Amino acid sequence: MAARAILHSIYSSSTTNKSSASDQTRNLIKKESVSASSDSKQRQKPNLKASSVAWTLNSYVETGQMVKALTLFQALKNAENFHWNVMIRGYTNNGQYEEAINFYYQMQNAGNLADNFTFPSVIKSCTKSLSFSQGLTIHGQIVKLGLPSDIYICNSLIAMYSKLGLLESAERLFLEMPIRETASWNAMMEGYVSNGEGLKSLSLFRKLQEDFGVKSDELGVLSALEACCLESLPKKGKEIHCHIIRKCFELEIKVLTTLLDMYCNCGEMVYAERLFSLMPKENVVVWNVMINGYVLSNQHEMAVALFMKMQESDIEQNAITMVNLLPSLTQLRTLSHGKSVHGTAIRRGLLPHLFLETALNVMYAKNGELRSAMLLFDIMPEKSLVAWNVMISAYVQNEKNLEAINIFLRLLMEQPLLKPDAFTISSIVPAYSELTSLPHGKQIHGYVFKLGFESNTLIQNSIIYMYARCGDLRDSSKVFDKILDRDVVTWNTIILAYALHGLGNNALDMFSDMKKLGFEPNESTFLSVLSACSVCGFIEKGWMYFDIMQKEHKINPQIEHYGCLVDLLGRSGDLEKTLEFIETMPVVPTSRIWGSLLTASRYNNNIQVAEFAAERIFDIDHDNTGCYVILYGLYADAARWEDAERVRSLMKENGLHRTRGTSFVELNCKTCSFAAGDRSHYEIDTIQLVLDILSMQIGENATTLVTRFNPQDIVSMKANLPCRHSVRLAVSFGLISSAVGTPVLVKKNIRICNDCHSAIKKISSFTGREIVVGDSSIYHHFNNGLCCCGDYW
Repeated sequence: MAARAILHSIYSSSTTNKSSASDQTRNLIKKESVSASSDSKQRQKPNLKASSVAWTLNSYVETGQMVKALTLFQALKNAENFHWNVMIRGYTNNGQYEEAINFYYQMQNAGNLADNFTFPSVIKSCTKSLSFSQGLTIHGQIVKLGLPSDIYICNSLIAMYSKLGLLESAERLFLEMPIRETASWNAMMEGYVSNGEGLKSLSLFRKLQEDFGVKSDELGVLSALEACCLESLPKKGKEIHCHIIRKCFELEIKVLTTLLDMYCNCGEMVYAERLFSLMPKENVVVWNVMINGYVLSNQHEMAVALFMKMQESDIEQNAITMVNLLPSLTQLRTLSHGKSVHGTAIRRGLLPHLFLETALNVMYAKNGELRSAMLLFDIMPEKSLVAWNVMISAYVQNEKNLEAINIFLRLLMEQPLLKPDAFTISSIVPAYSELTSLPHGKQIHGYVFKLGFESNTLIQNSIIYMYARCGDLRDSSKVFDKILDRDVVTWNTIILAYALHGLGNNALDMFSDMKKLGFEPNESTFLSVLSACSVCGFIEKGWMYFDIMQKEHKINPQIEHYGCLVDLLGRSGDLEKTLEFIETMPVVPTSRIWGSLLTASRYNNNIQVAEFAAERIFDIDHDNTGCYVILYGLYADAARWEDAERVRSLMKENGLHRTRGTSFVELNCKTCSFAAGDRSHYEIDTIQLVLDILSMQIGENATTLVTRFNPQDIVSMKANLPCRHSVRLAVSFGLISSAVGTPVLVKKNIRICNDCHSAIKKISSFTGREIVVGDSSIYHHFNNGLCCCGDYW
């Protein structure tokens, strides 16, 4: 669409205004000639002077010298309609639309009535400046003056109403015209195309040829070809190609270029290449269209090759050439070539250029060069919403969620006139999901509602996942229930939401409902289902759905599906079978797969298998901190302190540090954070007192926990006792700071340890409160001494 818009802007011409202006000039000269022949000799000189002024004024306008034209106009004592009309036309053709409209009102105030030569230019200015109310007012004046049937005025009105999206009004005007010329049909066809009604435009083109016998010109053909692009109708485009040959339009470069663009946009690259080989190559637009065609058909190597050939042919590339080429360089991950294009654009003075800068931003962002992307973005003098969306999406995709949110907030503060669209919101909501802050999540949900996107399924799907990630499964379910136009992604998301919270039965019930309603499951659906089975330990059901996926739905399992199966086998405790399954998988195991085996080894206290799995992980990812931590824990549990110390030394040698456990509680829109042994909270004494009481009530004491510490570390162990872990402090604070009977929601940045998991189960039973703890794996729902994870996570 962008290429067609550029082509249209390059080739479009205002023939209606030009013809009406030239008619008026001839009429004035004819009028003055008649007047000169009938008047006395004393009257002849002033008329000749007036004629000279008229021609001079018209010359200034035609050459864009509006300052000189205005000076000459202001020197006239009695300006006639012609002079006013020339000035209005000049301002319109030079893009000074507000000045043209103001000049029209000055004309009225001066007592000169507008005529059929005035209104086409004024209406065009209203159209270009999107002055809808003024356009309606002027239309009313046209009716009052008895000019509603003037063919030039009607053509301009059709274009105005089409541009403003009022197709019904444009159609009514078109049908009520007593006489229609080719330009009238062209205006209506172009109106349909500009409003996305390609089929209607083609229907009108056919009627023009067959039913009314009106001869189409090249502008009509251009609209018909654009309609074929819009509706992806290459067969119809080929018919129009034949029409072009019959009418000898193939000699017109703009017709051939639009025809080439049609073939490219419809994916008919064989026809496009054949046409391109026959076309003259002096015009850069032809090369640009062909490069864009290769990009659209994912033939990125061909796009780059054509660009190189273009350079060899000494065709000077423009900004659009580079805009079209950059997506191919982005897909091919040729960052060096992308930087070369950037350098060329700077040397040739092509920057600033909004589209080119945005394309460069996309190239840098998708190659992970966020710093370069941000530097370019910051110096852009003009930033479109697309440019903002590119930056937000880039940071989210590179897991820079806080930075993405900051850019989003910058958009709202720095560009209040740019209203975020559906793409903006669908890009930023995942950042709030990863932030896992429920108050902030509710704020973005409220903003989505304010923007009127509550019925947008794509955004609502993101909101479902956002609430689930933030720990609020109830609101996640409420949003799902309110979606009327659900799609497969909606169902996948709610199934995954229940899986994240360890509610496997609910997830499988949703899957059954989905199938009953006729939705066809896809790869992501079964990944969500298998995740639910894995989290909840549904071993037999997991295998059943794995078979159903392959046999009934003909879906080939991906590495993620195999990962869920490895988790399930690990739960069964049969590590030998689990290892055999991994080694016979048709895909290469990833560190995630071996990590599942390592987790299973930890729960089965099998150090030998754990060491084997760790070796495989280090072969793939030697900086895997979690692997070191699990190994250290296994050795510590077995009192193999030398091995544990060796693991700790290896971490130090590799510059790795164990992530410090931090837990968060959100109350009254405030977030309180806790770390092990932390005493910075203003209520820490009360928190620890309550925690000590709870530890006593659940039968926990320090001596039972000392065995997990190296005897050399006994001196410093007090601050690291499980009873002082961050999640315990956060739970204690949540219990004393929230209303009795309400759930307590705590989030932890790393996996919750076995001791804390066991203790919180007992605390939930003793207090009669639901305690929800989200760690790096899932959300643990503790109720009446039980956890939804079944003590395996």
